[in-house]
Amino acid sequence: MVFTSHSEEETQKLGKKIGKKLPTGSILLLKGNLGSGKTTFLKGLAKELGIKKSLRSPTFNLMRVYHLKKNSRIKSFIHLDCYRIKNLQEIIEIGLFDYLDEKQTLAAIEWPEKIATQLKKYKTKKILFKVLSENKRKISY
Repeated sequence: MVFTSHSEEETQKLGKKIGKKLPTGSILLLKGNLGSGKTTFLKGLAKELGIKKSLRSPTFNLMRVYHLKKNSRIKSFIHLDCYRIKNLQEIIEIGLFDYLDEKQTLAAIEWPEKIATQLKKYKTKKILFKVLSENKRKISY
């Protein structure tokens, strides 16, 4: 499916819409250049999951874990940003694969190509983001 967003609000609405349909254990791979709407999309998804605090990109701490209370079918939402990852050991040390192996976790990974080999054993869903103009984005999923 392809969606054209004309604003941050539309991108967040798409995140909410997709968030409603995701089964537990889903691993989303978000691909796109800087500023293409990946984190904005995840803000909408996080709202749908009942996350009240503002979602920020974990670029500098690599991963943020949100424990969900409202949503009983999904216990944790993991947001990983691989943009600054230097080596696989960093990912192992923060416990990413432990979370991915839990069935009641939902994970979103930005810049997944940096750890593509390690993700091969998991069933993943790619979401592609492309900047068309200042406020226009093409989102394919």
